Amino acid sequence: MGRFDGKVALITGAASGLGRATSQQMVADGARVFGVDVNGDGLVAVASELGEAFVGGVYDIRTRANAHAAVEAAVDTHGGLDIVANVAGVARSHHMTDVDEDIWQLIMSVNVDGMFWITQAAIPHLLERGGNVVNVASNAGLMGQAYTVPYCASKGAVVNMTKAMAMEYVKTDIRINAVAPGGMVTGMTQDWQLPEGVDFDLMAPYTGFRGMAEPDTAANAICWRASDAASRCTGSILSIDGGLTAG
Repeated sequence: MGRFDGKVALITGAASGLGRATSQQMVADGARVFGVDVNGDGLVAVASELGEAFVGGVYDIRTRANAHAAVEAAVDTHGGLDIVANVAGVARSHHMTDVDEDIWQLIMSVNVDGMFWITQAAIPHLLERGGNVVNVASNAGLMGQAYTVPYCASKGAVVNMTKAMAMEYVKTDIRINAVAPGGMVTGMTQDWQLPEGVDFDLMAPYTGFRGMAEPDTAANAICWRASDAASRCTGSILSIDGGLTAG
């Protein structure tokens, strides 16, 4: 028996990277997954790999209406909801003085707004089944990083938003936690572009000593958080960054 037999999971950012790896692991452990992404072709590829246990939905979760529609589609498709994995995220690198409104709004709307709206819509369904939420934060939410101020701000918001959500529902059966990965080998990091004129001495504290992780590593942590094995965890942030934020 799989640890997610009979469970329904909604996973954002499911078309690639960590979201795809999480979908793969949850389906392998018995879950039925509703994957949300703006990349329709990527969702089709994941569905062809994982079969009928995975259904994809193309939604831009930056607005309340779209995020709520995604949750309702998941419930309509699979008959309920037990797990939400808020994985979708974007990152950019800029000198702080070069950040414009479009950059700021993109990062905050995907990383914070979308996560909030998805969770808000999911709460009534999770309360019915004693479900749980796993948010993806980052080492960047636990430390300052030069040239990624908007991203750090967004992931810092995820950390405290997770704790606040957990406290609001601490007297119920649902759990709300986060994982905070360090650097991973994903499309987002492989396409990473540094601005001209960076001071690499400023970047040294967040490059770490153990290299980049594969998405499966963080997916393992998400799945553990979502499983009954983590039944005593709520409002906690699990660092999985190879010691990056330990010192």
